Amino acid sequence: MNTESDKVKLLALKQGDVKVFESVFREFYAPLCVHARRYLIDPDVAEEVVQDMFFKMWERRDALIITSSLAAYLYKSVTNHSLNHIKYQSHLRKYQEYVGFRTEDHQSVSVHDALVHSDLEKQLISLVKSMPERRRMIFEMSRLEGLRYHDIAEKLGISLKTVEIQMSKALEFMRERLRDYLPTLWLIFSMLNMLC
Repeated sequence: MNTESDKVKLLALKQGDVKVFESVFREFYAPLCVHARRYLIDPDVAEEVVQDMFFKMWERRDALIITSSLAAYLYKSVTNHSLNHIKYQSHLRKYQEYVGFRTEDHQSVSVHDALVHSDLEKQLISLVKSMPERRRMIFEMSRLEGLRYHDIAEKLGISLKTVEIQMSKALEFMRERLRDYLPTLWLIFSMLNMLC
């Protein structure tokens, strides 16, 4: 349960209080990096995961819902981010094997493939950014953070049906605008769906 101190900090964070965010960051950064190392061998990767978690927390501060203590929330978030990183790396390796990309001998994909993937990445980022804010948030929580629909609904304080509708609209929006990339996208979305 939230302590009074946590409630004050949470309210300040939601209101965009940079000083409170910095104090939370200073207090928890080092122990959270140690916690991330329980899952991630590379200390640099562990730090990146913790930094990314803090970045996303700040970016979505107005939608923060913390029912446990602030510390419990942060540790659980780092655990989720760490596990998602592991899943992403595993799926990335499978994808690289699928397209014949071998990292061990530093062979590169063809120039054409590199350009297609680069262009696709730009298109995806642009399309996600152009979604209405709540739809974008739901899409990112599902596809980037690997959260289940039920967890998203709980975190955002909305119904499960709303999450399902928004995800359906987001995926349809992406499909319509990325027709030329459908074979590549099919593979990517299949892999992302395996995370859910």
